[in-house]
Amino acid sequence: MKVLLVTPEISESSYLSQDGRNSPCVKAGGLADVSALLLDSLTESGAEVHVALPHFRSLYQPGSNGHSPRLHLCKDREFYYRKSVYDGSQESNLRAALAFQRDVIHYVMPRIKPDIIHCHDWMTGLVPAAARSMGIPSIFTMHNLHDERTNLAHIEDRGIDSAEFWSHLYFERYPYSYEETRSHNTVSMLASGILAADRVNTVSPSFLEELSYRSHNCPWQVADAVQGKISAGHASGILNSLPEERSPQNDRFIFRRFNADTHVEGKRENKIELQRMLGFEQNPDIPVLFWPSRLDPMQKGCQLLAEILEDLVKANADSGIQIVFVADGPFSRHFEDIVSIGKLHDHVAIRKFHEPFSRLAYAASDFVLMPSSFEPCGLAQMIGQRYGSIPIVHSTGGLRDTVTSLNWEENQGSGFPFEVHNSEGLRWAIDRALEFHRQSPELRDSQRARIMKDAVCAFSPEKMIDSYVSMYRSLVPFEA
Repeated sequence: MKVLLVTPEISESSYLSQDGRNSPCVKAGGLADVSALLLDSLTESGAEVHVALPHFRSLYQPGSNGHSPRLHLCKDREFYYRKSVYDGSQESNLRAALAFQRDVIHYVMPRIKPDIIHCHDWMTGLVPAAARSMGIPSIFTMHNLHDERTNLAHIEDRGIDSAEFWSHLYFERYPYSYEETRSHNTVSMLASGILAADRVNTVSPSFLEELSYRSHNCPWQVADAVQGKISAGHASGILNSLPEERSPQNDRFIFRRFNADTHVEGKRENKIELQRMLGFEQNPDIPVLFWPSRLDPMQKGCQLLAEILEDLVKANADSGIQIVFVADGPFSRHFEDIVSIGKLHDHVAIRKFHEPFSRLAYAASDFVLMPSSFEPCGLAQMIGQRYGSIPIVHSTGGLRDTVTSLNWEENQGSGFPFEVHNSEGLRWAIDRALEFHRQSPELRDSQRARIMKDAVCAFSPEKMIDSYVSMYRSLVPFEA
């Protein structure tokens, strides 16, 4: 079974690191982690897996031993000097996507001749149409809602010969002929990937359902393509997973490693270390809330916390509440101003994203904040449960699928979800979390240990991989 993964992002892969080679770590979000997990797990199962990736030279250098022969770096000047996968410019991101797909369609696919192609997100949206014209089955996975639009003339000007597959793309209006539609009919990259692929999936079941009825300002083209795949029985929601090594007992970045049985002392020591590094009062009994996601008001709901932050701190002054941000994003300046004006420096810390510090915050904190307006899957709430940091989430998408309401009296649930996406809803959930924190240490510790143990099983990579392999087998029967 020869699989070609086409992805704009990938985390460090153990398979690509073999024989002393460097593995790329080109990451903007959870897509990178899922790509690496798929690559390593499918390879271990016996599949021959190839990866097509843009060659971001400033983010990845192959090293003296080169790179794996199954890593296909697509080269173009558009990638060479970027400092991140998506540089914030709509025009340049579209140029990069077209350059990447040009290389995949005209060079990688003919050379590899894969049995199946697995594409990820809008930057690969033209590839399933090209695969269909070549008779190669494909899968398209949606990790987010972002889409870009262009036309055939622009696609061809970037070196992609779309004449063979243009009829498989999703246009803004019905295309009567190639000539008529070439310059004056918009192509949706995301909807095209959905339409042309043989199977599609989102990274959580609830997000697939939400897209089908146009939640979260989903473009109508995308919703229509999703509805068509659902009606045909060719769409599914496959929940993302975490690598087994992503756990507090294996994490080299935290101060004291621990597991569910040793979490009381482990989290206590990590909390004191975090408080020391931030200049906070060092007291393991103080409730610590951690913000792990980028400070993006369009999706992550940080504006909800901004509305209540000062009052939240002052209303809980007796507990000494501490709130820690380890995140980048356009809203960070607003939080800095709130902290400065309200003189909250003893209780609120805002730090730029740094992976080791973020890991320590998971291990030290009592609660993880994720009030996203929409969330295709989300990994922070899963990581939080593994690390004993109980999630406070808006009940949407993957958050709905992974966090259930904690009822400590009935020994059930895993967090504090809220339904109405506003600051009052978030405050209600935080107040419930703080009420839990005021319970007896014995009750808190038993519930936290249960949540940590349940998370190991619930978010195992085996479940995710089995679901993808089943989808592969539905298109190309093979022996694993």
